[in-house]
Amino acid sequence: MAQVQPQATPLMPHATAAWLVDNTGLTFEQIAEFCGLHILEVQAIADDTAATKLTGRDPLRSGELTHEEIERGQADPNYTLKMFKAPEQVTRTKGPRYTPVSKRQDKPDGIAWIIKNHPEVSDGAIGKLIGTTRTTIAAIRDRSHWNIANIQPKDPVTLGLTSQRELDAAVAKAQKAAGIEQVDDGRLDTDRASLIEQLRAEREQHARDAEAAAIDAQRDEHGLAPGEIMPGVQDPFRKVSE
Repeated sequence: MAQVQPQATPLMPHATAAWLVDNTGLTFEQIAEFCGLHILEVQAIADDTAATKLTGRDPLRSGELTHEEIERGQADPNYTLKMFKAPEQVTRTKGPRYTPVSKRQDKPDGIAWIIKNHPEVSDGAIGKLIGTTRTTIAAIRDRSHWNIANIQPKDPVTLGLTSQRELDAAVAKAQKAAGIEQVDDGRLDTDRASLIEQLRAEREQHARDAEAAAIDAQRDEHGLAPGEIMPGVQDPFRKVSE
């Protein structure tokens, strides 16, 4: 039987690596290359220093490796393991969009935003964008939803319920079907730009605080006075309070 391309990786690479570490004499390099991982990741799995204790996944049972292939690898540390059968890729072509549980409570807000800002978008298109039912959308449209008092229109892209490209495509399609001239007033771009700028400022401030803390720790370690970067040398860029 012909083997698949060597670059194919197991369906669950970390779990497969854990099984190979525990049940074979393969080198970390061989396991890392077969699983598509960095050798340090395999080392961490072997040393039980990974973030969570992994439950091994048997590549023999899944058909991704054979006993003969493992034996070849154990006999020759320089041998590159070949996958016997590539894992089947799981694709989702039908049914509503899957939304993580943590974001499902945000769906009504995203629906309300689309209804408010783009009423021309059909219920079917909204359902595909956000992964919800026509019944829920209709209840929000006619304000008969059980939680309507607490629903606040919020951009579904910002909420992580859909992508900007998908939303723009749905709006453009609906506007074209309704004969509406597409007008960009710039409000959405401004809102997102403000949010991005705020997040960037927070990251930069966090980096500055971390750097200042590191400098203070180093200064304490070397017994320097406040504002000194070397014994007797003041930091010209940092003011020392009187």
